Amino acid sequence: MMEPEEIVSKIQAAIADAQVRVVDLTGTRDHFEATVISPSFDGLMPIKRHRMVYAALAEEMKGPIHALALKTLTPDEWDAQ
Repeated sequence: MMEPEEIVSKIQAAIADAQVRVVDLTGTRDHFEATVISPSFDGLMPIKRHRMVYAALAEEMKGPIHALALKTLTPDEWDAQ
């Protein structure tokens, strides 16, 4: 099982300019939703953005993380919401 803060740290280590918010969806510390906002996503299709995040959590996705819902946005996309 993982804590949301651990996931935030892993993503920020891989995507240094990212703002990350992680929510435990079930209280079981294995189903999460992550919102990742980064200028690094500018010009990238959603699949590329998701791959960047999944790469940061490759080991965790094999075990402690069972499900991860992702929202990946640029700062402009976030502001437009």
